[in-house]
Amino acid sequence: MIDKSIFREYDIRGIIDQNLNEKAVRLIARAYGSHLYKKSSPKNQLTISIGMDARVSSEKFFKIMADEFSKIGINVIGIGLCPTPLLYYSLFSIKDLDGGVMITGSHNPPEYNGFKICVGKDTIYGEEIQELYQIIINNKMVSDREQKGDISYFDIKKSYIDYITKQFSHLNGCFKQSIVIDAGNGVGNLVAPKILRNLGFNVIDIFSEPDGNFPNHHPDPTVEKNLETLKKRVLESNAILGIGYDGDADRIGAIDENANIIWGDQLMILYSRDILENSKGAKIIGEVKCSQTMYDDIAKNGGIPIMWRTGHSLIKNKLKDEKAAIAGEMSGHIFFADRYFGYDDAIYATLRLVEIICKKKVKLSQLLQNIPKTFITEEIRFNCPEDKKFSIPEKLKALIIEDKTLKNQIKDIITIDGVRIIFEDGWGLVRASNTQSVLVMRFEGNSLEKRDFYRTVIENKLQILMQN
Repeated sequence: MIDKSIFREYDIRGIIDQNLNEKAVRLIARAYGSHLYKKSSPKNQLTISIGMDARVSSEKFFKIMADEFSKIGINVIGIGLCPTPLLYYSLFSIKDLDGGVMITGSHNPPEYNGFKICVGKDTIYGEEIQELYQIIINNKMVSDREQKGDISYFDIKKSYIDYITKQFSHLNGCFKQSIVIDAGNGVGNLVAPKILRNLGFNVIDIFSEPDGNFPNHHPDPTVEKNLETLKKRVLESNAILGIGYDGDADRIGAIDENANIIWGDQLMILYSRDILENSKGAKIIGEVKCSQTMYDDIAKNGGIPIMWRTGHSLIKNKLKDEKAAIAGEMSGHIFFADRYFGYDDAIYATLRLVEIICKKKVKLSQLLQNIPKTFITEEIRFNCPEDKKFSIPEKLKALIIEDKTLKNQIKDIITIDGVRIIFEDGWGLVRASNTQSVLVMRFEGNSLEKRDFYRTVIENKLQILMQN
């Protein structure tokens, strides 16, 4: 009836016209509507917002979903082509919404599309996404209603631009150098350049035209090769900052005036320092892949660092549970509860970064000069069968503990998401991907030699486990 594999940990995602065709989209819409009625009982009249990214199938999927929701009596407010953060913003700014759907393939290849789904103001994930699949296969979906739902439209971009411009009106073009923004032919530049120009900044925007074929580069700012044009334009224009967005602009990439990449955990250091100047004791959440220097810096500056599991929905939920000020991932999902709504918004994160540069009156590279130098690998992916990937990290932990040669080098072993082994001079992480049949690894050391030693130790033990 429908491919179970498209129901992922954090969203629903599939290949257009294959496992994500018109029939599948109608079933997903009706299952979500049925779930929403159950969640909203005894409320009988529901209203949701629907946004969409620039994928070639997004508009078609919007029409299918809106039609299906109308049939079961749910009012639809279409907010049009927009970044995912604007779908989240609609849940806080449009009165009496019961949920929302963002039609987006995010940073995935052009042949993909999918749905980020909200109940109330929260994005569903994990078991709640699987509930939608169960509703479909068990035929627990609601029937058509005599009273159809209305389909209307709202200009969310204008509302969002006005709101964010007002929030940062104090910046008032505080520096003259340019800001270069690369939307990667996604939807981020539908709003970000206008906000910055409203605030008096000079903006150079590249690859701004939304195009679901992504003709210039893949829209993933965490991959260095995707930032090559951005780096070049920053240097050519003597810009103060370069910003890259993924396809739906919920993830940020940044480079400094020298075209050096500022990774997600380094951005978190800058944001947390700024917040902790006025909010000592604030909780700051990072994921298991973040550098130890980030957690140490948060503690040094009077914050409470919390390490948590990878995954934007998991991090967002942890932020809410802990009443933390901010949370962030290496992938560029940054969640501000401080002065904001607590969801991941790369455009808002851009403004907070510009604000820090204005406040400190120094170049971005200078703000990171006093961070201890470490050597860290990029994310390493190690193919692993689906039926083994979740058990391997626990078995690895046992092998590490049994190794007497490592006994005096291990300071701690953290198992909140895979296994993160803290050594005297660095750490190594192995965790199962929630979206692919791979193990994800990352290593950090105070020297290249230590980093590579920890990597060799762990990879050797993984090879032993994979052979058994």
